[in-house]
Amino acid sequence: MRFSFLLPALLAALFGAGCTPAYNWRTVADAAEGYSVDLPAKPTVDERRVQIAGNALPMHVRAAHTQGAVFAVAVVDLPREDAELGRTVADALRQALARNVGASAAEHAVQIRAASGAAVPGMDIVASGVAGDAGERRTIHAWVAARGRHVYQAAIIAPQAPPEEQTDQFFGSLKLD
Repeated sequence: MRFSFLLPALLAALFGAGCTPAYNWRTVADAAEGYSVDLPAKPTVDERRVQIAGNALPMHVRAAHTQGAVFAVAVVDLPREDAELGRTVADALRQALARNVGASAAEHAVQIRAASGAAVPGMDIVASGVAGDAGERRTIHAWVAARGRHVYQAAIIAPQAPPEEQTDQFFGSLKLD
């Protein structure tokens, strides 16, 4: 299970997009994937299939680029509502984040808001290290959670962590249906 494809794709988009002058927050809702989130710039949209746990699963990514950082939400669609498969996919995504920067990740449990007012259990992951062919330093801060037929990964990838208020805006706005 190699997930190194996601980081290079996000890094390439980061360097190809250039920097915008400021954070320009907007709420993006994706009814089909079951989430809403505030992104700091107009997002790009990508879709691909990923191999996880013997399954070729569709992954949908929305990524916004600003101030040298990528703010992205990736959603892996499961073939059916299956809690065990959801945990397996979530674990694979969590492990790939740290592997992408060649570092151990600091993890702790988080509660992600749901549209119903309930909370969805997830993991907060932070890892810093060297990434990509150029060996550039990257910090990844992500939340990963499984809910129903989806596994969500909201992530910020940057040379250094963005200001705390920007990180709080992104993660605090995430809401799962």
